[in-house]
Amino acid sequence: MSEPDPADELHLVRPAKSWTEAIVFDDPVRIAEFMADEWVIVSASGIDPRVASGALTHAAMVLRTDPRVRVHVDTAPVTGRVTDTAHCRGERYDADEWTTDVFVRRQGCRLCVLSHVMPAAPD
Repeated sequence: MSEPDPADELHLVRPAKSWTEAIVFDDPVRIAEFMADEWVIVSASGIDPRVASGALTHAAMVLRTDPRVRVHVDTAPVTGRVTDTAHCRGERYDADEWTTDVFVRRQGCRLCVLSHVMPAAPD
């Protein structure tokens, strides 16, 4: 197996961080720039498609680890530990999670097709 290309990794870390910023600022136009139409999120509750803008908001989202990026031609998973504070229908949720976002290359851009989240074990 070849070593990861730092340039490929950098090209994914920046959009992943920009996507996080767009989520925190609840900017649906910017969020959509990073997501494929078929994007879904997989969590303990199952597979969920997009959540309508405004139903779920994030007050904070912090990457606690350096992201692990592995580029496989046109597909690249980005994994890291994230803490976030979210609100959904008036309820506050604080989370400490491991996340994996799977990006695919389409027309020169990397778009996320799948996000997977799972609770992190206590330190």
